[in-house]
Amino acid sequence: MSCGEPHETDCSEVLDHLYEFLDREMPEGDCVKFEVHFEECSPCLEKYGLEKAVKKLVKRCCGHDDVPSDLRAKVLGRIDLIRSGQAVPDQDVTITGAELPGLAQE
Repeated sequence: MSCGEPHETDCSEVLDHLYEFLDREMPEGDCVKFEVHFEECSPCLEKYGLEKAVKKLVKRCCGHDDVPSDLRAKVLGRIDLIRSGQAVPDQDVTITGAELPGLAQE
C-alpha cells in the first residue's frame, strides 16, 4: 500500500514495521519518523488506527488467561534457540486444550 505521495519515510517501510511501532520496540528516532509520516499520510494513518484497534480488542478479549508455566518455558526456550541461531529441533509444539485454561475441547 502506498498513497503515491513522496515522503521522507516510505509507506512500505512504515507498514513493514508497523507492529514494532505499535509495540514501541524500535528506537525513539524511528518512532518520531513514523509519527511524522502518519501526520502526512492518511492511508498509513488509517492502517495504523485499524491495527491499533485490533490489538486493543485482542488484548481485551484474550489477555486474561494465565499461561501455564511449562508452556511459557517451552515457548521462551524455542525463542532463545531461534535468536541464538541454533538449530531448532523438529518437535510438535501443538497447544492442547489441557495446556490452556478455558480452551474449548473439540
